Amino acid sequence: MILTLVGVSRGVIEESERRARGVGADIWVRPPASSLISFSTASMPEKLLSFFEQQEHVVLATGSVNHGAGILESLGGIDFDKFERMSGRFRYIQGGPITAPHHILLEDRYAAQKNYKVGQTIRLWNRDWYVVGTYESGKLARMILPLRTVQELAGAEGKLSQIFLKVDKPENIDKVVAALKANPALAGYPIYSVDEWMSLFSVDRIPALRQFIMVVITLGISVGFLVVFLSMYTSVLERTREIGILKSLGASKTYILSILIRETAILSLVGAALGVCATYGTRWIVNNYAGPAFSQIIVKDWWPITAGIAIAGSLLGTLYPAWKAVRQDALEALSYD
Repeated sequence: MILTLVGVSRGVIEESERRARGVGADIWVRPPASSLISFSTASMPEKLLSFFEQQEHVVLATGSVNHGAGILESLGGIDFDKFERMSGRFRYIQGGPITAPHHILLEDRYAAQKNYKVGQTIRLWNRDWYVVGTYESGKLARMILPLRTVQELAGAEGKLSQIFLKVDKPENIDKVVAALKANPALAGYPIYSVDEWMSLFSVDRIPALRQFIMVVITLGISVGFLVVFLSMYTSVLERTREIGILKSLGASKTYILSILIRETAILSLVGAALGVCATYGTRWIVNNYAGPAFSQIIVKDWWPITAGIAIAGSLLGTLYPAWKAVRQDALEALSYD
């Protein structure tokens, strides 16, 4: 459970980072007071594009409008010509580019999970859209429409959710960022270089995500401890007569206690290994059936952590029933039914 949770949280974040890098921008500009996980804010004037293109070292400025399409899903409206000049052309898996306002492009993974096909008409926001093509993932959003169409859908004519800037040379990126931040006209606008923007995609930067993970891990440890405790307590009761025989043959308390602890350690190691193997199954399920908003990766750096949690929890859950067993009188144990 822990490995799956951490894998999903990292998978979603890494997927968002990959999409952000796929834009090809050197600098990102966000609306004032906007959230990293905002999906529909469109509050920046589109006329800022011409202002940015007049800045020294800026060779291209374009933007997008995000429009919510479900849980952790968004549709991106873009100026296709400028966007492809910045990021490179879309790699179409099927079909081709948009040629009409009612056409829509779908990411290949999203289309596969939703079972959408090129040539099919889908209904979103009480409108019918013709699926003109599917493209390789990693380009901003899971669904793409022309900028003007999404501005109309979002009721944000002349507005943008974010602005992307391309700089002439990589060594000028920091210089441009510093100049833009010092410009009084841009006061309040979060402006990031691509490296700064990518650093925001982490568990620590997403509000309450780390706390949520820790709560679930704590619950997992607590439930695991109780399950192990009850299982071992029942196991010891079922083996009371066996323990009595060992004691009557001269086995010491330490010897009997070590048997129970070693058995628990072996079982917890096997359980941890099975848990690691199970994450490959949950990854397949999440990536294929949980919806395109979710993605799971294998978090190998968490394997020793979760194995340690499993072993520690198991041993703690074994101590009381094992100690109670070795304290039993041999005659009472032998007469136990």
